[in-house]
Parts: sequence; structure tokens; C-alpha cells
Amino acid sequence: NYDIPWNPARLEQRLGRIHRYGQKHDPVVIINLVAAGTREGRVLKTLLEKLELIRKELGSDKVFDVVGRLFEGVSLRDYMEDLLDGDEDGVRDRLVGRLTPEQVQAVRNRERSLYGEGGEVGPELPRLNAELANETYCRLLPGYVRGFLERAAPLAGIGFQGDLDGTFSFKALKPGALDLITPVLEGYLPEARESLTVYKPDSQDRVIFLHPGEPVFERLRAHICARFARDACRGALFVDPTAERPYLFHLARVAVVRQADPAFPSLDREETLEYRLVGLRHEEGREVETCPVEHLLLLRGSRTPAFAFRLAQEADRSREAARACALAREAGPRAAAIRREREEGLPARRTILVRGFAFQEAELAAARTRLKDGDPVELARVKEGQRALAARRQPILDALAREPALIGPGEVLFLAHALVVPSDDPEERKRHDAEVEAMAMRVARAYEESLGARVEDVSIPPLARAAGLTDHPGFDLRSTRPGGEARAIEVKGRAAVTHVELTENEWIKACNLRQDYWLYVVYNCAGPQPRLYRVRDPFGRLMVRAGGVTIQQQEVFQAAEGVDGR
Repeated sequence: NYDIPWNPARLEQRLGRIHRYGQKHDPVVIINLVAAGTREGRVLKTLLEKLELIRKELGSDKVFDVVGRLFEGVSLRDYMEDLLDGDEDGVRDRLVGRLTPEQVQAVRNRERSLYGEGGEVGPELPRLNAELANETYCRLLPGYVRGFLERAAPLAGIGFQGDLDGTFSFKALKPGALDLITPVLEGYLPEARESLTVYKPDSQDRVIFLHPGEPVFERLRAHICARFARDACRGALFVDPTAERPYLFHLARVAVVRQADPAFPSLDREETLEYRLVGLRHEEGREVETCPVEHLLLLRGSRTPAFAFRLAQEADRSREAARACALAREAGPRAAAIRREREEGLPARRTILVRGFAFQEAELAAARTRLKDGDPVELARVKEGQRALAARRQPILDALAREPALIGPGEVLFLAHALVVPSDDPEERKRHDAEVEAMAMRVARAYEESLGARVEDVSIPPLARAAGLTDHPGFDLRSTRPGGEARAIEVKGRAAVTHVELTENEWIKACNLRQDYWLYVVYNCAGPQPRLYRVRDPFGRLMVRAGGVTIQQQEVFQAAEGVDGR
């Protein structure tokens, strides 16, 4: 850490931060830059030496956290002027006189009584690092954005020139197609308009990084959503190879709102506090249950089989049941939680407001005293400010107290509906046989554990949530090798030797994680000698080349780094 810390508060900020993080390197070097042989240098040296003596006497690094409080109200300018006048000894004595073990301990005791013991940053770092690592598996970029572009752009008559793995540009597949995005593209430098990317670049000067919130992406997204919203609500048919019976899937957006109360000017309009997406699954003859939104990405489109017509006729009734479920299980509990948070925070928020009013009242009172015999116009303005402040105080405090009671569920907006049926293909059902998949998981896990890895099964929602991930993280195993290498492993089991498929969700995670994503394919799971093939970065080595998410066995053989660990 390099600094020129003439201000003791700066010393506190720099040195205290280092100690709070509990640095374990040997040594931790803190260099304070001063001019050698100068008066200020000698004074600062004395100050730092005194700090170190107190630290040793108290046996705590907390001395660095209270330096700023010890020097509150001290005019450093006065000290500097005294130094220039030659009173070096006096300055040193006054500064050091403020630094005694008793004074440091008194400040610590006072702050402990006000704020409690507090906490160190260091002990929290493992948890924070774990949360940060989990965020890697939940991010949208680039997989979701790339998948959206590949499917949505052609629907708008827009194609691509170049490489979606690097940089590319848009091209019109029909006359006038680019009119949609040209006005937005013109807001960028000319050289950047032909260099689009879904990967975050080091510099955005010469490329356009497409992501949620970026104008070009948002223009295309808004167009597609507006154009196909009615189709999504009309619904479509999908196949779930793991399902035993047909069901209806509803995708909805629920809201938590603070309702309006015209009696309070600050609350006269309804305010949305939170939106969230909810998936709802409704099997015939059963209650509606919530379901992860990404469940849609596990399905594939299909034609309508005759046996599904009866369930389709119940769609309207199912939608209303889903609405009630969304309100009862999602929006209602979330609104109650936010209401409870606001109620618990009321005393602190009220205290802050009262202090703010008191501060303004004191300022206006001081100004009125100062202007008592001064400018009458300015004095009248100050008096009017006092009257206005007094009139505002109670209504604002009353509105603060009223707000939590107005928090409740908002409307449920359905975005899409799907009729989902089991697969009627015997071969497909065989590929998703539970015993075959279980055997593949055992083989993959045994291989990782034989190398000393710590393996977590995240293949089903409860296990994924327990590991801090989303319900469907896009892979089955998370393996951490002894050296710290982390692998997100998607396991595919086949009874014999045949092709494998990755769902849309798995495709996206493979695109996001690239070198950290592995495909473990276990063939011959129905026989006595299953064989494991391991493919690193299947998105780059298999799926991009194959142009889809169905991978033939020959491609697995060619890309695999080993068989059964060899």
C-alpha cells in the first residue's frame, strides 16, 4: 500500500482496511511516502511509532480502526502552519498526546457499546468466495444471449456474417430487415458497427458488446417479444422424455407492489417493488405446483398427439388455478417478507428522518439568528423555509409508518403456456431410463473420486439448491480436484452405443463455462462393462462444429480425452 497520509483519517482507512481483511502474507508492507529529513516527516514518523507501540500494548490491530475518531475536530491546517513557524516539537507533542492506550481503549469501548462487536472481513471471505464461485454457474452471458440471437434474429429477417464465437455483423435476409436496428447502430463508431460480440471485450472502443441493457440487443429483444407475445400466450406443444403423464406448464410474471393511498401525497401512486418469473406445472387431476422457470429449456417441440386434446381443453381452468397458486405460493409470501423487512426497519428509518429534520431545523435557526439584523428579504426566505419544514415533517413521518401496510401481491401476468406430453418413442424413453442414468452417474462419480476430487451431486433441484445453485444448473456433478480445479460435469448414460443430446439449458451452460464444462458420456450402461468418455469444452469441440445439440457417438470418440480414465 502506497500513500501520503498526512490526514490521520487516511491512515485509519488504509491501515485499518488491511488489518480487517486479515492479511496473512509475510510481510505485509505499508509504505508511507514522506520527504526525508523534513519536519512533517519527523512528526509522521513519531506518530506511526506511537501507533505501533499502542498496538503492541493492547495486543490488537484495532488501534488502526479508531485513529480517525481520536483526531475528530483536529485542524491539520493549524498543525501545518505551526510546523512552518518552526514549532515542530509542539506539533509532535500535541499529536502524540492524543494517542494514548487509554484513549484508544475508550473509543473502542464506546463504539462497542453503540455498534456491538462487529465483525472482521477475513472470516467472511470463504463464504463470499463460495457465493462468487456459484454466481459463475448462474450468469446469462454469453450462452443465453447467443442462444437468443441465433433463434430470434432470423425471425426478424436478420442473419450473421462472421463468427459468433468471435466478432460478427448483422446482414439482411430480406429487404429492409436491418431498418429495425440501424438507427441504434448509428449511435456507435462506424468501425464498431461491423464488430459485434456476445463475449465481454477488454475494450469496447471498436466492438459492440451485445448483452441485456445494451441498445442494439434491447431493440431486437423488444421487437421479438412484441411480435411473438401473442403466440407464446396461445401456447405450444412440447415433449418431456422424463414425464409419465401430460401436464400444462405456465410461465408467469408475478409482482409485489406498494399500493396507492391518496391520503398521502408521497404514496398517491402505486409502485412496483419487485418482479419475478415463476414456472407452474399442472398435471391432470392434481394440484398446481411451482416449477423452475428453466424447466422450459429441458423440453423439445413436437406435434400434437390425440391423447393430449382433453388436457388442452382444460387450459383456461388450469390457467386460473395457476394464477391462484402463483399468488399464494410466490407473490403472497414474497410480499409478506418485504412488508416484514420494512416494518423491522421502521425505527431506524424514522430516526434518520428525524435527525435529518433536526439538522435542517438547526441550519435554518442558525441562519435566522445570523440574519436577525441583516437582509430582510433573506430573513423572510429563511422564516418561510422554517414554516415549510415544520409542515412537511409530520406528513412524511406518517407516510413512512403507513407504507408497510400497503405492500401486497400485484397482478399475475402470463407470458407463455405449454402443453407437455411424455415421449411416445421407445428409443427415446430408453435413453432416459432412470437405471441407465443412475449407472452413468455412479461411473462418473467413481472416476472423479478415484483422483481425490470432492464431488457434489447437483442433478436434481433439492441437491442443486443445497449446493447454492439454481434448480437446474445445466450439469449433474460439480467436482473440485485436489489442486483446486473445478469441473462442471454433465453426465450422459446410454444403454448401448448411440448418440447423446444436450438440452437447451445444458447447451447454454456449456457455452458460458467453456473450458470448465465437461461432458462425461457412459456407454454400455446396460452391460457388465460401462465405458466412460470425457470431453472438455463440448461447446467448442462438438456442438459448434455439429451445429446443434445432438452429438453422434463418433464425434464423442474423436473428441474424448480418455476412456475409463486412461
